[in-house]
Amino acid sequence: MLRKEFLRVSRAGGGYHPQFAERSDRPLAARVIGTFQGHVGEPRGDLEDALTDLERESDDYKLVRGLAALVEREATFETAAPIDPERARRAAFEAAEAVGVVSEEERAMALVRAGESLPVSADDLERSLYADLEERQVLTVVEPRWDPDGLLAQYNLSLAQTALFDATELRVRSSDPKALVSAIKRLRLMYEIRRDDSSKGNDAASDREIVVTGPTRLFRSTRRYGTRFARLLRTVASAEAWHLEATIDDRGTERTLSLSHEDPVEVPDAEPVTDVSFDSGVEADFAARFEDLDLDWELIREPEPLAAGTRVMIPDFAFEYAHGEFRVYFEIMGFWTPEYVEKKLGQLEALEDVDMLVAVDESLGVGEEIAARDHRAIPYSGSVRVKDVVDALREYERDLVAESAARLPDELIPEDDAVGLEELADRHGVSADALGETAFPEHERVGRTLIRPAVLEEVDAEIEPGTDLAAVESLLAERGIGDSSAVLSHLGYRVEWEGLSGGTVRER
Repeated sequence: MLRKEFLRVSRAGGGYHPQFAERSDRPLAARVIGTFQGHVGEPRGDLEDALTDLERESDDYKLVRGLAALVEREATFETAAPIDPERARRAAFEAAEAVGVVSEEERAMALVRAGESLPVSADDLERSLYADLEERQVLTVVEPRWDPDGLLAQYNLSLAQTALFDATELRVRSSDPKALVSAIKRLRLMYEIRRDDSSKGNDAASDREIVVTGPTRLFRSTRRYGTRFARLLRTVASAEAWHLEATIDDRGTERTLSLSHEDPVEVPDAEPVTDVSFDSGVEADFAARFEDLDLDWELIREPEPLAAGTRVMIPDFAFEYAHGEFRVYFEIMGFWTPEYVEKKLGQLEALEDVDMLVAVDESLGVGEEIAARDHRAIPYSGSVRVKDVVDALREYERDLVAESAARLPDELIPEDDAVGLEELADRHGVSADALGETAFPEHERVGRTLIRPAVLEEVDAEIEPGTDLAAVESLLAERGIGDSSAVLSHLGYRVEWEGLSGGTVRER
């Protein structure tokens, strides 16, 4: 972002159009970088004079100053003085008071006396007196992250961000709405998602609009969230396709700023957001406890938007079944304002053909209203009980297992001599539980493994009482059998354990 004094916009036609740098400005960007690099070791005042000369040669001093402001952030200025300037001033003032400085000669005498008290020479003392003033600080290092093209790209992004300082509302379409909503929440902004089926755009950013405001927008139009809007632009511009409209309070005049992926606004150095964010501690706590379980459901944070009438709703979570294309959505309703609750209830009522679980704070007293909207309400107080959610998922799971079992033939004949039930279930796209009623005429079910009887006879013939357990496990592994305990029990053997190091096979 730039200081507002460097903002370049056109108000032609009543709009608010940032004046972006162009390819033709590349030589100017190169000269700005070179000016900094050429003044390493020199005072800031000399650098400022050189930049002023560059402004006079340029058609637009704001462009020069904006580019220079970005490069200056990559520069280091230090105070270069033989002694600390504050210490030098204190000694000089004390000496001047004692001498009574009126003439130039008396001034020189005071500097000599002050230098003797430190001790430094009078010349070194004089050089140190005001060395910490900004214009006298020395440029020691400048390491810009950009070449001239990169500096122009950074300038255009910063210019667009600065143009959003006075925004009161954003309306955004993005090909990556999930990342956008996540960033909006991190910035603690308010948002609403609207569907617009009448949009005639040809890209992925044209089917939904996210309206972004600040919380106090509920009571009055305000510009206080402009810096957050500016930060949000980095996420907006990181999408492949995007369109943004902003309402700008331009000194009391309302104007519209329009930007899109077709403008020269890009985020070349944007770092991807990898941390999962949560709206509340209740959500974070639930996610942590649920993911510790070994279930056939994958927890997904902020899944794809769901159509809710003319608008869109993004649930907090989705549970995705591991053995088929089936999702159950999950929303956690904490205690917010009555308006928030009413809005959520309206969204839930508008959802169609969606399986939804809603954990609802008992203090809200809306469990029956949620149930009346054909969604399952799970009351909670303080934290969501994982068991209650798992029990609800088990009900879906029973139906899913029954449906997948009904699609299987009455009997299966695997080609393998030995195969685990989980592996066989994966081949057929079902859970292992769905194989519970299936017959396997050429195999015996031993524990969680299907084994041909001939293989069991071969194994039984090679095992003798007193055989080391490790040797038996190796024998079974050669035949693709991993569950040694179930096989040994099936053949009438037990294991005589020898501490933690292993055991010996004995007849039972």
